[in-house]
Amino acid sequence: MDRNLALEVVRVTEAAALSAARLMGRGEKDAADQAAVTAMRSAFENIWVRGTVVIGEGERDEAPMLFIGEKVGVGESGDPEVDIAVDPLEGTNLCAYGRPNALSVIAIAEKGKLLHAPDVYMSKIAVGPQAKGVIDLDKSPTQNLKAIADAKSVYVEDLTVVVLERDRHKDLINEIRQAGARVHLIPDGDVSAAISTCLTDSGIDVLFGMGGAPEGVLAAAALRCVGGDMQSRLIFRSDAERERAKQMGIEDLDQKWCLEELARGDVMFAATGVTSGDILKGVRYFKGGAKTNSLVMRSRSGTIRTIETEHHFDRKPQIGF
Repeated sequence: MDRNLALEVVRVTEAAALSAARLMGRGEKDAADQAAVTAMRSAFENIWVRGTVVIGEGERDEAPMLFIGEKVGVGESGDPEVDIAVDPLEGTNLCAYGRPNALSVIAIAEKGKLLHAPDVYMSKIAVGPQAKGVIDLDKSPTQNLKAIADAKSVYVEDLTVVVLERDRHKDLINEIRQAGARVHLIPDGDVSAAISTCLTDSGIDVLFGMGGAPEGVLAAAALRCVGGDMQSRLIFRSDAERERAKQMGIEDLDQKWCLEELARGDVMFAATGVTSGDILKGVRYFKGGAKTNSLVMRSRSGTIRTIETEHHFDRKPQIGF
């Protein structure tokens, strides 16, 4: 994939973030999500790829959104054929109630290189580069914390673990506390949290817990770019979910997925802040325009770019408004 594509796709996340941020704090999560989806779809009309959405908002017959299998981009026969994972508004509740860390997110990989994950739960553990290769989802949180601490040459008590604040994580949180590590609870947004494990200034060392499988693939794409590590396993709550996974090509439903199996090959990742958070500033409007803060990364080069963009709506009207 052309390296310049990474700088093109950030326009897609910028458009989604600009539209969703108009509804920040208004308590209308569905409207904010729809605004992001509409803007993202429109922005793809200016991207020269032949893209297929493999991680999206829903199925063709269930939602008028970016659905799994949708073709995007205006590429022709000579343009790259790619798989695309999107979350136009990662953290709909965060945006709706004006909380930190809402993002617009996209990952692009060569065709067939992203896991086609169904919309089910996924058990995850994610760490930064210093702890790459020492985590094991089949071991207990306590064992993993000791391994991570040893790899980073610190005490377990020095580690900070980010966990989604959910009832299902009660036992997990208790074990982390018993092991001596610190716990940082978040209401939503585990893609942002996974990326934070790779940023030295974030203060986050590891992500534990169960979240969405689509978000897991997006997080894996980001971690591939920054040298982190991740393991995961799909969690099914019904026979219908198991059947859906089989239809999407997953043969071993109990498989433990490593980072390179979730996002393989040449991967690009872009995210734009909707609300200000740990890794990005949110959209800031001014008379006649707005500023956005984005992150763009490539796995091939390991390049990480932060982009501050000033948009002037009289020259480039905001999509959706």
